[in-house]
Amino acid sequence: MLRRRPLPALAAAAAFTLAGGLAASALLGLAVAQLEFDKIGLSFQQRASLRAAALRRGLDEAVEVLTVTNQLFATVQPVTRAQFHDFTAPLLARHRFIQAFNFHRLVSDAERAGFEAGMQRLRPGSVITEMKDGAIRRAPARSSYSVVDFLEPMAGNEAAFGLDVAGNAMLMATVGRAVERDGAAATGLLSLAQDARPDSAFEIVLPVYRAGAPLASSAQRRAALVGDSAVIVRAAALVEQILRAADLAADPGLVLAVYASERADPARLVYGSAAPPEARTALAGLRRVLALEAGERYAHTLRVAGQPWHVTLHGAPRALLADHLGSLSTLAGALLFTLLMTAFVHTYARRARRVELLVEERTRDLKRSNQRLIDDVSARRRTEQALQESEQRFRQLVALSSDWYWEQDRHYRFVDITGGIGAKGGVAAERYLGKTRWETVEGMAGSAWGEAHIAAVLAHQGFSNLEYATVSETGETRWFSINGEPVFDAAGAFRGYRGTGTDITARKLAEQRIHHVAQHDVLTGLPNRSLLQDRLGQALAHALRSAQPVWVMLVDLDRFKFVNDSMGHKAGDVLLVTVAARLRAALRESDTVARLSGDEFVVILSEHPEQRLAVDVVQRLMDAVAQPVLLGGKEFFVTCSVGVAVFPTDGAPAESLIEHADIAMYRAKKLGRNNFQFYTPAMNEEAQERVRIEGALRKALERNEFVLHYQPQVELASGRIVGMEALLRWQHPELGMVAPNRFIGVAEETGLIVPIGAWVMRSACAQNRAWQDAGLAPLKVAVNLSARQFGAPGLIDDVQAVLADTGLAASLLEIELTESLFMSDVGQAVELLHGLKALGVGLSIDDFGTGYSSLSYLSHFPIDVLKIDRSFVADIQRDANDAAIVASIIALAHNLKLAVIAEGVETAEQLAYLRRHGCDQMQGYYFSRPLPAAEFARLLERQACLADMPA
Repeated sequence: MLRRRPLPALAAAAAFTLAGGLAASALLGLAVAQLEFDKIGLSFQQRASLRAAALRRGLDEAVEVLTVTNQLFATVQPVTRAQFHDFTAPLLARHRFIQAFNFHRLVSDAERAGFEAGMQRLRPGSVITEMKDGAIRRAPARSSYSVVDFLEPMAGNEAAFGLDVAGNAMLMATVGRAVERDGAAATGLLSLAQDARPDSAFEIVLPVYRAGAPLASSAQRRAALVGDSAVIVRAAALVEQILRAADLAADPGLVLAVYASERADPARLVYGSAAPPEARTALAGLRRVLALEAGERYAHTLRVAGQPWHVTLHGAPRALLADHLGSLSTLAGALLFTLLMTAFVHTYARRARRVELLVEERTRDLKRSNQRLIDDVSARRRTEQALQESEQRFRQLVALSSDWYWEQDRHYRFVDITGGIGAKGGVAAERYLGKTRWETVEGMAGSAWGEAHIAAVLAHQGFSNLEYATVSETGETRWFSINGEPVFDAAGAFRGYRGTGTDITARKLAEQRIHHVAQHDVLTGLPNRSLLQDRLGQALAHALRSAQPVWVMLVDLDRFKFVNDSMGHKAGDVLLVTVAARLRAALRESDTVARLSGDEFVVILSEHPEQRLAVDVVQRLMDAVAQPVLLGGKEFFVTCSVGVAVFPTDGAPAESLIEHADIAMYRAKKLGRNNFQFYTPAMNEEAQERVRIEGALRKALERNEFVLHYQPQVELASGRIVGMEALLRWQHPELGMVAPNRFIGVAEETGLIVPIGAWVMRSACAQNRAWQDAGLAPLKVAVNLSARQFGAPGLIDDVQAVLADTGLAASLLEIELTESLFMSDVGQAVELLHGLKALGVGLSIDDFGTGYSSLSYLSHFPIDVLKIDRSFVADIQRDANDAAIVASIIALAHNLKLAVIAEGVETAEQLAYLRRHGCDQMQGYYFSRPLPAAEFARLLERQACLADMPA
């Protein structure tokens, strides 16, 4: 009878299968996980580098904002509060991280009383204060003070106005550094008088020196120091705006921290992004146990305006499956396969054991040997099959990865490249096999970076992120990033290298595009302001070395606004692109043309010994621009006005060249456009005069400095006064009575003519109504309408509101328009004039005969009166042509049922000629000059009229 032996709980073959399968599964899962870690680390470094670069550009831009503001103090002497406000307002609107712009003025103790009196005129009760123990109090007497004099915006920063910062050691040390280096310097984090939060901001300062003082040495700069301009920056807001502007703020996979110090000091933390909370799950614990957390970390120190900024980034906790799906899938599949194989082997072993027990007595030796042989063969086959399947899975994973894998022998020659380098990198693997890397990469052996890499490889050191460019099989340039580690055998002998490679061409092209966009205009592709300053600096440096001049030309299109208004902004963009191409084509390769803003271009011309600069260069540029442009199926002729500043013959500092060219361009426009002017110091005086006029003009309305004079209009048939023309005068407390020709043009250009014109119309109507209420006879008052007013929306409603508010009858208001005012868009002008006519007001064309309008338009316009320009009336006794023109205008007007008024009548002969030809009315010095309201009222009270009225 057979003996039954106890069966083991698990067959040895099954146990070996289980142990081997678990070990192979673990190794395979760890290998794939390592590849995933490498990919995660590369992605983290790329994203971290982008944020560090964005912070560097943003911090430099904050310094540039102060540099631009400081130019106001270098170019305008003295700077007024209004100019400081107007200059900084757009910068505050554009850069929300700026708490305030201010100007610290150095004030001696002897100047304190006068300075405080000036502060109190601006803000009653203001005195020089200081911050002590977190509180604001009156500053005690000192030999000198550094006081916040100019402050924008004032709202929200009132506590800082008049603050003496001389006791602020950090700020004073920063000003000292700025003077020593003759450039911008930044403080560390500091507390603000207008902000209860401690260490919430930092300040960037630039010295302001006395005009004309020598500044070659630090001692001279300290002696010439009159104060400093500063910008107060909210540190956290600055970092947030930088990240938002670069579209880098929203990245839950990164935790960013920015410190205003050399290292990661928690006390100097400026900005920190919170990491998303990690879910407390079993998978999270498994990640920590298996060390599946990637330890990405990036640290970089920037130095802006002398102040260090430390940037750190580290990876936030991530979902396990999101990063390790491949390794976990591989591990799970291998484990499942191992368990199945173990179960199969165990079952098969138990069955074999039972068969062996049944025949053990008869065929024990033979059966046992055969069974073992069968088991060995089966196990070997199963193992081979498992290895083949494992290798197949590995190759599939390699094909799915964006990397390729390479191996080198101990002579650094490539022996194997897998992973599809041809498809992923555009280069055939055969190009590398049998060669070293420096033999396949052109220029690597002779470059500094290449020699450093070769030295590291010869020293058997690992390397990562080795970036280089190569030419693909199709002739295009491709960029690769390579990582490698040395390989040693069990005895420690060097066997070669193995590593991975990645195609980073897309990233490199994106970086190049970002760099190009940062320095070029998006529309025209020309250099922008940033690159223009760099090119100008290079040109001036060359001029100083070669003693040859540099021309800076500012080109402004004359009718660009008309194109935009009539054809739309798309047509305007086409015109700008066309002009940019023509300017480039008309210049040499070494010259620079840049787009400054809007329709303004800057051209930099450097003189060469073989090619001198001459005036015909400017004319050639103007001729190129003036060629017809086809827009929307229509030809447009757009001319330009050019201002030229020459270095160094102008005797001006280099940084003022563009400003001087702008002044010369403005002079060219004033002389009738479509010409060029070279800058002269007299133009600067004229520009300063215009700045003074513009500054005072902005406050003239609120200070009630405008007055109206009235010139009577006399009917020639009766000799009686039948109307008057309201004429604007400016009574300035310092400039005296300012002539209209000094300020009307400035008011037109700045747009101030609209509120001034509205005031003139309302005041003239109110005065006319007041004279009627006083018992004087009703008269018609004529008011001039400017081009800006005529084109402003709501004109008809505004006129109707003035008539309603003042109570003046519409028939007693006459609106005067120049004939060139509405010729650019006749259809719109006709509609607007009919709207005004519907109100009941009279309409007249002023200065008739001086424009370029067609006489046929008069039949379409609802005009009541033609006014003959004084230039024709003045010479009717001496110039037969002018006399004929006046007679023709009178005849034409009467044929069109229009009344005629002659301006500028000064002699009896002129009056007699006008009477003979049937002129209806006159105004001029022959009867009366323009009079103030009181004198004009007396003229009406005594019923003045023409003494001689022949039939």
